Amino acid sequence: MKAQDKIGFWPATSLVVGNMIGSGVFLLPVTLAFYGLNSVFGWLFSAFGAILLSIIFGYLSKYLKNSEGGPYAFTVFGLGRFPGYLVAWGYWISIWSTNAAIAVALVSYLSVIFPIVGASALNSIVTGLAFVWFFTWINTKQIKTIGIVQLLTTVLKVAPLIFLAIVGIFYIDLSNLEMWAADASVSFESITAATTLTFFAFLGMESATIPSKGIANAEKIIKKATIYGTIFTAALYITSFLVVSCVIPPEALKNSNAPFADTANELWGGAGKMIFAWGAVIATLGALNGWILIQGRIPYSAAKDNLFPKIFGKVNKNDSPVIGIIISSILASALMMFNYSKSLVDAFSFMMKLSTLSVLTPYLFSIATFWIMVKKDKKSVKNKANVLVALLAFIFSIWVIIGCGQEVVFYGFILLMIGIPFYIYINNSNDD
Repeated sequence: MKAQDKIGFWPATSLVVGNMIGSGVFLLPVTLAFYGLNSVFGWLFSAFGAILLSIIFGYLSKYLKNSEGGPYAFTVFGLGRFPGYLVAWGYWISIWSTNAAIAVALVSYLSVIFPIVGASALNSIVTGLAFVWFFTWINTKQIKTIGIVQLLTTVLKVAPLIFLAIVGIFYIDLSNLEMWAADASVSFESITAATTLTFFAFLGMESATIPSKGIANAEKIIKKATIYGTIFTAALYITSFLVVSCVIPPEALKNSNAPFADTANELWGGAGKMIFAWGAVIATLGALNGWILIQGRIPYSAAKDNLFPKIFGKVNKNDSPVIGIIISSILASALMMFNYSKSLVDAFSFMMKLSTLSVLTPYLFSIATFWIMVKKDKKSVKNKANVLVALLAFIFSIWVIIGCGQEVVFYGFILLMIGIPFYIYINNSNDD
C-alpha cells in the first residue's frame, strides 16, 4: 500500500474512539439503572481494566509492528497457530455479534426521530439491515475513504457528549443520585454484573492494531492512538453517565429507550432531545462503519496464514477483504433478526454480553503474549511494572468472564467449540 493511501494519528485515534463510543454508552444507562450505585463502581473498574489492556495492545503493536490482525497476530507470534486460530474465531464471533447489537441500538435511537421505524418489528429489522449493508458497501472502498468517514462521524458524535458532560454538570440533581444509592444495595455481585455490562462500551480499544499496514508510522501512532483514545473515552463515559444519572430519576431511566436524548429533553426541551438523538444515531453509524472494517480484517489475516478458509483472504481492487466482510454481515443480520423476538433492551443486553465474552479469549491470549515478551525483555527498566499490568489485566478479564453469567458463558463456549472442527478441516486441507 502506498504511503499516501495510509491513515495517520487522528484517523487511527478516531477508529479507536469511534469503535468504542457507539451503541454501548447510549443504551447502557437503561440497563445499569437496575444496579443503582453499583453502576458507578462498574464504570470505574471497567475503565481501569480497559486502560490496562490498552497499555498491553500499545506495547505489542510497537514491538510487533509488522503484524496485521491485532490480537490474532499477537497470539500467533507468542503462543502458536492453534491459539491464534481460537483468537481469530472468537474475535470474529465477537465482531459480528457487536454489529448486531449496534444495529439494534441504532434502530432504538432512530425511532425517537422517526417513530415509524420502531412501530413494528418488521420496520425495525428492515431499517437495521439497510444500515448494516450500506456500511458493508462503504467498507469495500479504500481504507483512506473509510478513515475519513470514521473521523467525521467520531467528531460529530463526540461533540454533543462533551457538551453534555461539561454543561450538564450545572443541571444535576444530587437527590437522584441518592435515589440510585437507595435503589439497590452495593454488593460485589452487583458490581461484577455492572462491570461486565460497562466493559462492553470499551470493546474496540485495540481497533488501531488490526489494520496496521494501513497506518503510517504504525509502531508509534498505533500505541499513542490506543492509549490516548482509551483514556479520553473513559473520562467522557464516566462524566456523561453521571450527568444522565443525576438528571433522570432511576425509575424513569429504567423505562427509557433513549436515555441521552431524554436527558437533553429534560435540560433543553424538544430541540435538545432531537440533537442528542441525532448524536446517538451518528455514534452508532460511526461504530458500525468501524466494526465492519474490522470484521473483514481478522478473518483476512487468518486466511493469509492458512488458518481460515482461503475465500476470506480474497480482496478487491481497493485491497478490501470483501468476501469476509459480506459473510460477517450476513451473520450479523441473522443474529439481529433472531433477537428481535425480545424487547430492544433485552436483545441488546444479550448480544452485548455474548460479544464481550467472545472477545475476552483474544484479550487473554494477548495478555499471555505480552507476559512472554516482557519476561524476555530483561533490559527493560519497566519490566516489573509491565508484569503487574499483565497480572492485573488477567485478573480483570477472568472477573468479567464470570460476570457474563452461566447462559452467556454456555453459548459462548459452544460457539468457540464449533470452530475446532473447522480448524481440523483447514489443517488437513493444508497438509494435502
